Parts: sequence; C-alpha cells; structure tokens
Amino acid sequence: MERDREGPIISDRVLINGTIVPVTLNADGRLRWSFGGGRQKSLSVKKEVLGFTTEGAKIRVRTIVERSDGLCCIGDGQGGGTLIRKDLVFEPLSEESQRLWCQKLQLYLDSLNRPKRLFIFVNPFGGKKSASKIFLDDVKPLIEDAGIQFTLLETKYQLHAKEVVQSLDLTKYDGVVCVSGDGILVVNGLLGREDWDTAIKMPIGVVPAGTGNGMAKSLLDSVGEPCSAVNATVAIIQGHKRSLDVATILQGQTRFFSVLMLAWGLVADIDIESEKYRWMGSARIDFYAIQRIVHLRKYNGRVSFVPAPGFETFGEPINSIGGSSGTPDVPNTDEERPAKLEQHGYLGPATDSEISGWRAIEGPFVSIWLHNVPWGGEDAMPAPDAKFSDGYLDLIVVRDCPKVALLQLMTDLSKGGHVKSPHVMYLKVSSPSSVAINTALLHFLRPNEELDGHRAYRVKAFVLEPGTCMEDPTKEGIIDVDGEVLARGRGTYKCDQKTLMTYDKLQIAVDRGLATVFCPIT
Repeated sequence: MERDREGPIISDRVLINGTIVPVTLNADGRLRWSFGGGRQKSLSVKKEVLGFTTEGAKIRVRTIVERSDGLCCIGDGQGGGTLIRKDLVFEPLSEESQRLWCQKLQLYLDSLNRPKRLFIFVNPFGGKKSASKIFLDDVKPLIEDAGIQFTLLETKYQLHAKEVVQSLDLTKYDGVVCVSGDGILVVNGLLGREDWDTAIKMPIGVVPAGTGNGMAKSLLDSVGEPCSAVNATVAIIQGHKRSLDVATILQGQTRFFSVLMLAWGLVADIDIESEKYRWMGSARIDFYAIQRIVHLRKYNGRVSFVPAPGFETFGEPINSIGGSSGTPDVPNTDEERPAKLEQHGYLGPATDSEISGWRAIEGPFVSIWLHNVPWGGEDAMPAPDAKFSDGYLDLIVVRDCPKVALLQLMTDLSKGGHVKSPHVMYLKVSSPSSVAINTALLHFLRPNEELDGHRAYRVKAFVLEPGTCMEDPTKEGIIDVDGEVLARGRGTYKCDQKTLMTYDKLQIAVDRGLATVFCPIT
C-alpha cells in the first residue's frame, strides 16, 4: 500500500461514485486518480485542497477549484475560472486503508505550515457596509473547510483594531486577518507593543471588503488572480507569506505606521471628501473625481528629495532643504531617545546627520502621491513599478495639467498608463546614504549592513512642505494615509474633527520588509 520515499506517499484502490479506482498521493503533493479508458484526474493538495473530514467509512476532501465556462469538474485542471468549493468523496476499502489515508493527508497538510488559529477583524462600516456578509458568505465557509479555529471581532469604532492588537495574546494565533478596506491598522497595533520586534512577525491577512482594497488587489494581482474575498481567503489558508515594507510617519513624538500609500492634493481630496457619498460604494470615487477635476484645486508647496539611482535628473539641484524650524524633534540615536518613549513600542529607524544630492520641485501641485504597493484601489494602479519589500517608495507628482488631460490621466490610472503622461513625474526615492531632515514630510530608509549585531540603516530623503490652496489661501489640504485622515488643514472637509497629526511637517522612514503578509502562491 505504501511505497519507498522515491515513490508515492500512499497509493490504494478506493471507491468513488460506486466505482473502484486507483488513487495516489504523490510526493509532489498531487492527488491523482484514474478511471477506465485512460482518463486521469489530479488535484494539487498545496493549491486546491483546503482540508478533509471523515464520514463513517468515507473521506471527504474539501477543495477549492476553478469553474470554467459555467462548469466545474474536480481534477480537470482547466483553470481560468472563478474559484468555487467542491468536495471529492472516496471510500477506502478497509479501516486500515482509511486510517493510513487520513494520516498521510494530514501529515502532508501539516508540512505546508498553514495557519491553524486566526484572529479575524471584521469592519462592518467600510465600503457598502458589506464586510459582515462577506465574512459569512465567503470567508467563514472556507476557513471551516480548512479546519482553522478562529476568534472573530467586529470593530466598533476607528482605531479599534489597533487597540485590540496592542494587548492581544499573540501566542494563541498564527495570523491576524482584516476583513475590511485599506484601513490596515493592525500594523500600528503590533508596532505599538512593548514586544513589537517579535509581534511584527505575526502574519497579516487582508480580505477585500471596503471601497479601495488596494493592498488586497496588489497581492492578488501580483500572481494574476482577481481581487475577491474568496481568492484572498484561500491565500490566507494556504499560509504562503511575503515581507512588506513599513513606513514610519512621525510628527514630534507622534507616530503612525503605513503600508499602502500617502496622498496629498487631488487624490487625498477625492478619497476623503467622497465619503459623503459612501452609500454609492466604490462608484463614489469616480463620481467625486469628476467634480474635483471640474472644480480643480492646486496647492502651494515644495517637494525636495534625494533621488534613487536613475532618477538624478528629476527636479532642480539645491544645496539644502533649509527651513526656519531647524531639524525635527527626532533623536538621532537610540541612546538619545527619551526613556519614556521606549514604552510605546517601535520608534522608527534612527538617522544620521549628513546628506547631499538634494533636488527640489516647486509647486503649486495638483497631486502628490506616495506608494508602497502598485495598486491604490481595485481600479487604480498609481505605482506600476512598486515592489512589496525593496526598501523603495514610489513618488507620483502632478504639478500642472489641463482639465481635459487630467480626465484622461485619471482614466489611464486604471492600468498604470498615467505614468507615461508628460504631466506626470514618476520616480523612486531611496538608496544607500545618510540623511538629516529639516522641514521634512518624508525620508526613506533601507537596511544597509550589520553593525554590532544590530541592523544599520542608511537613508535617502523626500521632503514635502504642504501649503495653502492656490485658489483660496484661507484653505489648506488633507493628508491621507492608507485611507485614514492623518491631518486636515484649515477649511477642509470636517476640519473641526480631531486628527492624529496637524497639517504641518511630517517625516517618514521606511523599514524594508519589516512586516509579514499572507499572499497567494505563485
């Protein structure tokens, strides 16, 4: 019944649909069976098998397979369709055979290092407020098929997930899952813990259930899969992981961690101000984008940066970034940081004090957009060259653009074609160097070498000095981070509401590959 290590893991004759057929689980993880006439079928346990159960003498294998042209037949392997749940039921011809099949199947599944316990957040307020239904209809059945235990929590208010994660007993779980849009606050909770350095290793799963879904889209599109709750959940079940850059946004001693994007200008205005049309779902973005383009705003300001190799011709050379406020309130070394701050989790990477090669772009600006991953939403790919863990962030600048061209530009955004527009500057910022920031919004960092057992970082910089609206100097703008309002200036939408930071100098440093996310198998 069993072969040596070079052959099948287990092979036997079993009963399928009243017919005795040979079935084999091979060392390559394929479950194969054949019928008369030479017809053969197979399943990849790694990609298509969720789990299995026993029912009397039968074994029920829970699978997730592709439906093609409205039809689905387990083991056909035709692909190209929507994923659906389907069961393969077979009956070994003896109790001993059933025992061995269950043992070998479980051993192989265990070897895949899949999660066995998950903590799941559901945000019932995001998008069309359909996250709870998506969890019940799409996520929960798959999780149960895989035999994964889970703890479910519906968030009640903004930053609720962050608060829970900061005190969660992570030893009980193999991952934290967010069924929500792009308000990915779990990273902030993990890095806000005293044990942040081990907590941040906890894998994070993202199931699209909001308006934007940029992170889920980026992860699934990277392997050519559609952005759906089912595909995202399957990726989590399969347990495949990849590292993800994390940006530390700092103002004084206030910190916020970002994994998706930062926007200022047109994009931020559309994302945040369109909330008044949230009942429209994702259509609110396109609807409000037209309004904002027709009544276009431009913002005064300046961006200064040290370009990555290959982008040295962007902007005009400057000697320094200057500014009246001096260097930011950020200690340069761990020893200089106030001891009381050490209690509040990760402080972000330290910086050195010299840098050269600055260049600048003067406003006014239509939009400044900074991206960690390619997609900002399911229909918007602002940064087609962005990578998940390369230590670089992609900068998209629109300084001036006629309204008709801007409409075309926003249309081209769905496939990343906007970066070819003469009205768009698209560059990467970061490479090995050292940096000191004065009036900074952003500076970038990547690991460079090991010193005395600690990671040493060298930093390149990008600076934004956000200003007033050119058409009305009494009004300022909005800074949007991962779909959350980080800062609101004077006269903006809901400007009376308190925000985490003020509409002023900010700094961002990027840790290469600091976080871990569940992602699809290639």
